[in-house]
Amino acid sequence: MADDAPRFSVSRVTRFYVPLLLQGFSQSLSYPLVAGIVTHGAHGVNALTAFSQGQMIMFMIGALGGGLVTTGLVFAKTYFGYVTFKRLNALMMAALLALQCVPALPGLDDWVFGGFFHLPPDLASVARETLLWGVFMNAGFFLRNVPMVVLFNNLESGKSNNATLARIFVTLGFSVVFPRVGLVGPYWGLFALTVGVWVETLLTWLYARPYVALLPNRPDGADAHRRHAALLPSPAALLAEQFNFTLPLALGGFLLASAPLVVAAFVARTAHAADMLAIHYVTLGVANPVAFAALKLQTVSVKFTPEYPGDRRLLAYAVIAGLCLGIIPFLFSTSLVGDWYFGTFQNVPAHILPTARLAIGLYSLIAVIHAVRARIEGIAAAQKRPKAIMCGQIAYTLSLFATLALLLPLGVPGWAMAVTAIFVAPVCVTLAVYAALAVSARAERARAAADR
Repeated sequence: MADDAPRFSVSRVTRFYVPLLLQGFSQSLSYPLVAGIVTHGAHGVNALTAFSQGQMIMFMIGALGGGLVTTGLVFAKTYFGYVTFKRLNALMMAALLALQCVPALPGLDDWVFGGFFHLPPDLASVARETLLWGVFMNAGFFLRNVPMVVLFNNLESGKSNNATLARIFVTLGFSVVFPRVGLVGPYWGLFALTVGVWVETLLTWLYARPYVALLPNRPDGADAHRRHAALLPSPAALLAEQFNFTLPLALGGFLLASAPLVVAAFVARTAHAADMLAIHYVTLGVANPVAFAALKLQTVSVKFTPEYPGDRRLLAYAVIAGLCLGIIPFLFSTSLVGDWYFGTFQNVPAHILPTARLAIGLYSLIAVIHAVRARIEGIAAAQKRPKAIMCGQIAYTLSLFATLALLLPLGVPGWAMAVTAIFVAPVCVTLAVYAALAVSARAERARAAADR
């Protein structure tokens, strides 16, 4: 444990985690909110399938920068580490936003959306436009990385959460007003999301500015800056160090974000595919916010590292937190909440409404699995072992694919295939990261013994 690391206590961890939990939950809440805008357009609930698939490609590409926040938590604790992190974030943002436009190029878009996803031409056009114009939203996410890291490193998760809540209120306002004035469909849904993201980004920057001025080793004046920089490795070397750390996280994050695309591709090949995809996407709209809230324990685990060998207090905390989070999807499985949310708000057809409620009920335990997984991933990041995290993410993708490939020829309903795979995959992540850390620790002990 680092000397400057905060010490574990339930109250201290809770004060740091609850704003992160709310942030993870509320960030994902934006997407089901705008579903009410999307599904009341010309294509009905089917538009949500195309809208979600365009966004999934955007998130898959954006996930190549998914390790940037963890990189900042580890390296951006001093002024020069912060400056280097800003450069890395800007370079990766430029490259990945350009990459996001590639699947929308004429010719390639037909293969991606019409071929791979089996979307009819009108829905393929919706998915393509969602991906292309989603560049503006994704840019806001990238720019938010820098101030968010500053706030997290100062244990100011509450201020970051305040910015996210502002985003939710803006998106919620659009979701209420737009359908009433006839501004419905996927394009207005994307507009609502984008404006909310940029409001959050601006507020996060405003909150972080005072803490940037207090970064350690910040030189005063140009001369001091040059003298200080002369004592450090070159900017290129500092950038390379951070890039080498984030690269395994980026590759693993890409595989992880590709998982929903893999699920959609398999579900689209099952009987009654349109209904199965609709169930899959509307239930993920509830399950994903809960899962992302549980995954915020990775940030907690980076900041509150084990204080002694065998320290598993945060593991117990993660299990209890996951059980509490699981109450949310369970409520959506009840007729009182589920019939209103899925049937009225999401415009789900009546004949698949009971199945949607059953599926979300099964997701009630997914938060426990993700919370335990997040805790061990945070330990790996704090120990500067991003390859262990990447091993877990590779295990996620492979186990997801294997589960779906096994169930498809057995004739399992598409929604049940998706639920099963989404449960199996994070369990495999957790086991893989534990195994990778154990192998690394054994190798270190062997090298130490050889040196003696």
